[in-house]
Amino acid sequence: MSPRPGSRRAVTVADIARAAKVSKATAARALGDYGQVSDAVRSRVLAAAEELNYRPNALARSMNTGRSNTIGVVVGDIENPFFAHAMRGISDVANREGYDVILTNSDEDVEAEQAAVDVLLDKQVDALIVAPASSARVGHLAAVGAAGRPLVLLDRRADGRPYDSVTVDNRVAAARATAELLAEGHRRIAFISTHDHPAGVYTPGDTITMSSVADRVAGVMEALTDAGIPSPEQNIRLDARRRGVEAVARDLLEGDDPVTAVIASDSLIAMTVFQTIRTLGLSIPGDVSLISFDNPEWTGITTPPLTVVEQPIYELGAAAARLALQRIHGERVDDAAVVFDADLLRRASVGPAPVAAALSDTKGRNTP
Repeated sequence: MSPRPGSRRAVTVADIARAAKVSKATAARALGDYGQVSDAVRSRVLAAAEELNYRPNALARSMNTGRSNTIGVVVGDIENPFFAHAMRGISDVANREGYDVILTNSDEDVEAEQAAVDVLLDKQVDALIVAPASSARVGHLAAVGAAGRPLVLLDRRADGRPYDSVTVDNRVAAARATAELLAEGHRRIAFISTHDHPAGVYTPGDTITMSSVADRVAGVMEALTDAGIPSPEQNIRLDARRRGVEAVARDLLEGDDPVTAVIASDSLIAMTVFQTIRTLGLSIPGDVSLISFDNPEWTGITTPPLTVVEQPIYELGAAAARLALQRIHGERVDDAAVVFDADLLRRASVGPAPVAAALSDTKGRNTP
């Protein structure tokens, strides 16, 4: 007796075969759309499958065809709006091509990332898109190629590895944001990231193990150095994940030589810095100017709205998915390292450096 629709036991190919009065092998061929099956028999099998609410076993189908029509994605932080927008781009492109997406979160931890990659490979995904937690510790990603699956890196590169990647020119974007502040007379400019740098305070020559952060620090340093700022690294903070963004922001804003401008490496950092500035009774941009990487909706409705480095996040995700699909289908890939530009969207959170700070800085530079 065939199971009733809604029965707890999963409907099997054998159930479909009995309902359609065909062999199990014939039912499997009709359901899988392979082999020789007459149109009349296929229609009978599909009708029986619909009546019994049959759901095909995706894993079994992938074992037969070698394809699961899924793309696995590993991101660093699913709470970060950056990855949410990128995932939308990935999903839209993948879905249009008949592919599903499986999302996993590494929490910017290499061991968790490795476990996620292993799980996705076990699920027979056809390709992986990964935002590596470390650009230096990427040995585990070799397993993707060993399994015969394409790999595309999102937002970050892998040091010394020729993996396909889709990134933004972060060095140029950070230099442009810093130059915007310098043009307003700011000299004590901070950069805050949650990248877990061992020392927290950056020293020139230090290795930063996430390529996107390394490029942003390089851009900030380049602009400050070109402007003749002494010890340009002194207000670069890479320990906000460990210490907390508010604690780092308070140190920079309440110290003996407080900063007058902050560049936040992402919008979550910017939100906390914004709140901290207000908690300390300071004004934006009267006391402190603020620029954020990324442009979620909230940055445009605050008082004042924030100046942002607007990355084409949706396009990043879409490009990563297209590149993965090209590799899956064995198509020619013209550019395995896709690099997008970012725009500086000027709003009202950047203003002239406070007069007292500017005078103090001038005296400091003129002192023998």
